[in-house]
Amino acid sequence: MNPLFDAHNHLHNPRLDGIRESAVASLASQGLRAAVVNGTSESDWPLVEALSKRVPWVIPSFGLHPWKVPARSAAWRETLLGFLENVSGAVVGEIGLDRWIEGHDIAAQTECFEWQLTLATERNLPVSIHCIQAWGALWDSLKRCPLPARGFLIHAYGGSAEMLPGFVRLGAYFSFSPYFLHPRKAAQREAFAAMPKERILVETDAPDLAPPTERNPNPLPGGLNHPANIVLSYEGLADVRGIPLDELAAQVAENFRRWTATSFPSACE
Repeated sequence: MNPLFDAHNHLHNPRLDGIRESAVASLASQGLRAAVVNGTSESDWPLVEALSKRVPWVIPSFGLHPWKVPARSAAWRETLLGFLENVSGAVVGEIGLDRWIEGHDIAAQTECFEWQLTLATERNLPVSIHCIQAWGALWDSLKRCPLPARGFLIHAYGGSAEMLPGFVRLGAYFSFSPYFLHPRKAAQREAFAAMPKERILVETDAPDLAPPTERNPNPLPGGLNHPANIVLSYEGLADVRGIPLDELAAQVAENFRRWTATSFPSACE
């Protein structure tokens, strides 16, 4: 059985309350060795902490998502620092920039993003970055800010293949989502076919970014993405890359361990 690693999900999200326990029980038997579970705001960071304390393969990640920037409290920085300091193995994410969301304030997003990115760099922590329709702004921030020596993840990478070399030079990893198996996502599949193998990771983003219905082995009500679709993500990416699943799994395991090793060494065991 190939060891599997989910580089980005939201297993703590209340939308998964009805299936979480069965998913946790089955994922390890499917080969899942570790999953980065990303908090997005002050309101859900405690849920990530609680889940990480009872599920040994959960890597807790805390960050202020760009969609949550308008609702942040005056003490959000201090609260985030508290989670990073007090939760064993905590890392930084989900953070980023987003011009797709209605009413976005890119200046406020950038301030929050760059502060968190600098914090991760100072501690050399893994970072999980969200970006939608803000690729130029993201590039400017990454060029302007210090970056973690271990690199950073752009999760569910939706940028162009042409931007890949620049991001790679800055230290980026990129994670493939089952959502990219939709026929309309051919450009994303082309980008993942072109990536250096040393920079590829795999994710679900569950309960978001579900695969196409006709390819979904784990359908959920409301079109939610099941965490067990990590298997489909691996299978889909192996097809995109034109390589055996075993070969992909071995490379992703090496990449995941390189990205997360100092903060969650048990993922390597």
